[in-house]
Amino acid sequence: MVVTSQLRTGSVFKVGNEALVVQKILRQKTGRGGTVTHFRVKNIVSGQTSDVALDSGEKFESVDLDIFQMKLSYIDGDTYVFMEQETFEQYEISKEDLGDNAGYISADDDYPIEITFYDGRPVGVTPPILVERTITYCEPGVKGDTSGKTFKPATLDTGIEVSVPLFCEIGTRIKLDTRDGTFVERAK
Repeated sequence: MVVTSQLRTGSVFKVGNEALVVQKILRQKTGRGGTVTHFRVKNIVSGQTSDVALDSGEKFESVDLDIFQMKLSYIDGDTYVFMEQETFEQYEISKEDLGDNAGYISADDDYPIEITFYDGRPVGVTPPILVERTITYCEPGVKGDTSGKTFKPATLDTGIEVSVPLFCEIGTRIKLDTRDGTFVERAK
C-alpha cells in the first residue's frame, strides 16, 4: 500500500483498475480537515492527463514495476532517448511524461538514471537525489551578499527556474536536490 504523503514525481499507484503516474506535485493545502495535496497524474494505459486532489491519509494499491538503470543518450526535441548499458537497447520518453524531472537531466550528464517500466513500457524516470547544473541567467549579486539566507530566481542550463542564494552568478555550478528542486550548495 502507498499513502498520499509517499507520492513523488514519477510514483505509480492504482486507483480502482487505473494505474496512474505522478507527473507533477501542484500544491499542498493544509486546513482544518487535514492536508490535501494536488497532483497532475497521467493514466498509464489511456495516456490521459488529469489533476487530482488527494487527502493525506488516503491509501492506494502499489503497482508492480520494473526498474532499470540507464543513461540519457540524447534529446531530440521533446523526446528523451535513454539507452540500456548492457544490451544497448534504446527507449524514448516524451518531455511531458518526464514531468518536472526533465529539468534535472541533461545529455551531458554521465550518471545513471532509474527508468520505471510498466508492462514493458517506460513510464517514469527517477534522477539521482543530487544533480549538478549550471546557472545560465540570474540577476547580478551585490557585494556582501554572502549570508545565503535570501534567494533570487535563476534559470539553469536545462531551462528550469530555481531559487538560489544572492551570491550565485551566471556560470556558477550548483547542486540541486531533485526531490523538491532546492539549492544545496555550490558544486566543487
